[in-house]
Amino acid sequence: MHPLTRREVLAMLLAAPAAGYALNDDSAGWMPLFDGRSLRGWKASNSPRSFKVVEGQIVVNGPRAHLYYMGETGHADFKNFELSLDVLTRQWANAGIHFHTAYQPSGFPASGLRVLLSSSQGSAAQERVRSKTGSLYPYRNVYKQLVPDNEWFRLNILVRGKQVQVRVNNTLVVDYIEPDPPVQPSSTFRGGLGHGLFALQGSIGAGTTCFKNIRVRPLPDNALQLSDEKPEADDLAREVVRLGAENFPVVDYHVHLKGGLTIEQALANSRRIGIFYGVAINCGLGFPVHDDSSVRDYLETMKGQPCYVALQGEGREWMTLTSPESIAKFDYCFTDAMTFSDDNGKRMRTWIPEEVGVIKDKQAFMDMLVRRIVGVLHEPIDIYANATYLPDQMAADYDALWTPERMRTVIDAAIQNDVAIEINARRGIPSPKLIKAAKAAGAKFSFGTNNAEAELGRLEYPIRMVRECGLRWDDIFVPKPDGQKPIQVKRPRKA
Repeated sequence: MHPLTRREVLAMLLAAPAAGYALNDDSAGWMPLFDGRSLRGWKASNSPRSFKVVEGQIVVNGPRAHLYYMGETGHADFKNFELSLDVLTRQWANAGIHFHTAYQPSGFPASGLRVLLSSSQGSAAQERVRSKTGSLYPYRNVYKQLVPDNEWFRLNILVRGKQVQVRVNNTLVVDYIEPDPPVQPSSTFRGGLGHGLFALQGSIGAGTTCFKNIRVRPLPDNALQLSDEKPEADDLAREVVRLGAENFPVVDYHVHLKGGLTIEQALANSRRIGIFYGVAINCGLGFPVHDDSSVRDYLETMKGQPCYVALQGEGREWMTLTSPESIAKFDYCFTDAMTFSDDNGKRMRTWIPEEVGVIKDKQAFMDMLVRRIVGVLHEPIDIYANATYLPDQMAADYDALWTPERMRTVIDAAIQNDVAIEINARRGIPSPKLIKAAKAAGAKFSFGTNNAEAELGRLEYPIRMVRECGLRWDDIFVPKPDGQKPIQVKRPRKA
């Protein structure tokens, strides 16, 4: 095996054209880090017995440990590079790969960055780690399971200057440019780009992780970034990173492809700002999704996209238009109480003043609205969106109309039906008073932009509410695995 030190390869690399180092599978410039037979060139910390070579694989299981690639000379050092390896995770695996780090005889590496390897989905796994495989933790987190356990996948990490790209099975999931100065998630959690070693992180817990075909293509120290962007981290960007480090799922669960916004543009924006997206399609009479065939066609267009794929129910008949099996194919479902029929049978969309008409008795309207919301919360949904929205004719009296008794009725119904309450960035609802009361009662919450046009925000209001209302990471909704989704376990009741 070639002794992979930067000093020994730079002369060769500097003589090669930069275009030759685009991410691809050709053999030029690639150097193996694992011979398939031994751990030659590697050095374990903490617990060497956690690492074994079995049938051409590095198999990791046992007490927490790290396996550092030192090179044949013991002085391996990488700055710009392409790293490629095949990975397989077993259930509950919680592993990773570090880069730009240095050998430590114990503890987590204190320098560099880490890509997570954790694919399991389900309540037990989510309690362990909300960020999933492909995350550049905690700077750019992936929250959806993109590859199943017990299946080999290809992981690629590209570093050029201050830019890091991560691909899972050739799908770009992270495109991060480190700001100057770098964001430090906390006083005890520090990391960043520099140069140094690779290290395989052993699983924390019972899960097993397997590695093979580990190889690197070193790039010149002066290799240019793929983007000339030079971001500066503001307070909100720093808070997104801190929340990710605290195990919050920083997800905008309410994104629409509207105003000409394409899925490619949405995903690029998600990678840029560090907020994972749930992209929703509307289901209802006259909407893009309205039967099983349209569900099938839409899901085919979203196949393999590194985001959640959601369904928003429109009107109270949305769940009657498609089969439960079709609805269950979405990562989650949500609706709001903005379309309903009043006690006289008048159908209205509450965001259209002409359809609401004159409200002669606001208290009576509120009592009727609360009853409709309770009915909506019995539908097979994960999230109650646009929570506590009031028509324009009543919005100025929000605090007076949303009395503690009415808030309690809605909160109780949400908890009883296991429905998360959306904290809506676009409208700045619900109020801190309701959020605090709902948290005290044990409710779950989600974050959502609910964009009307192509412009997407940065979850400013929900993120502010996290600190103002004392929310914890386990107060925030995460989608349920197959077999536990509301459409699979609930019998809907008419509103």
